Amino acid sequence: MDKNFSISFVLPMFNERDNIKNAIEEIGVISLDLTEDYEIVVVDDASTDDSIQIVERIMEENKTVRLFKLEENTKFGGAFARGFKEAQKDIILYMDSDMPIEKEDIKASFPLISEYDIVSGYSKVKKGDTFKRKIISGTYNLIVEILFGLKIKDINSGYKIVRKNVVEGVDFTSRSPFVDVELFLHAKQKNSKISQYPLVFKSRKGGKSYISSIPIILATFRDMIKVRFKLFNKTK
Repeated sequence: MDKNFSISFVLPMFNERDNIKNAIEEIGVISLDLTEDYEIVVVDDASTDDSIQIVERIMEENKTVRLFKLEENTKFGGAFARGFKEAQKDIILYMDSDMPIEKEDIKASFPLISEYDIVSGYSKVKKGDTFKRKIISGTYNLIVEILFGLKIKDINSGYKIVRKNVVEGVDFTSRSPFVDVELFLHAKQKNSKISQYPLVFKSRKGGKSYISSIPIILATFRDMIKVRFKLFNKTK
C-alpha cells in the first residue's frame, strides 16, 4: 500500500471511558499499514466521566496523541469541527471513538482517497434500528436531499476520510450532527469528488450513543434551518 500520505486520525469524544483507550491502541496498529506519519487528534466534548484523564495518561507515553478540550458540550458538532481544524496532516481519517470500523474495512477503503477528495462509509447492513429510529433517519435524509440536493447514504455515518484541503478555511456553523451535512456542502462548492464505501459498523462494546436523543435531534434541525438560511442569503 502506498504510504505517501500523512494521516490525522480524528476522534470526537464524549463520555467514552470504556472505549477511548482501545480506540487509540487499535489506531496505532492500523497506522502501520497506512502511513509512516500520523497523529491522533482527540477532541473532548465536555465529558463528565474520566475520559480526559484516560487520554492524558496515554499521552504520557504516546506522543502521537493530541488532546483538545471543549469547555461546554456542543452536542457533537463542535468536537467534529475542532478536530478538523486542529488536524495537521494531509488526510483526515475521522471515526467515532467507540471504534465502529473493522481494521480490514479501513485498509480496504483508505486507498480510495488517492482518487477522491472524500470517502464516506455507509452501512450495508441495517441492524438494531428501531421503527422510531428508521422513521427519524428516513425523514432526515429526505429533507436533506430536498433542501440541499445531497444524495449521500448514511450522511452522518461515523467514518469518513477527507483530504485536508477540502476543509481548510471552513468555518462550520453547526454544533450538532448536522455538521456532517455542512462538510458535504462545502465539498460540493469545491467540486470535490466523493466516494461512498459500504461496510458493516460494529456494535458498541461500552458507553452510550446519544445521537437519537431528543436534545440532539432538536439541535440538528435548528442547525439545518440556520445553514439553509445562510445559503439562501448567499444566493440573493
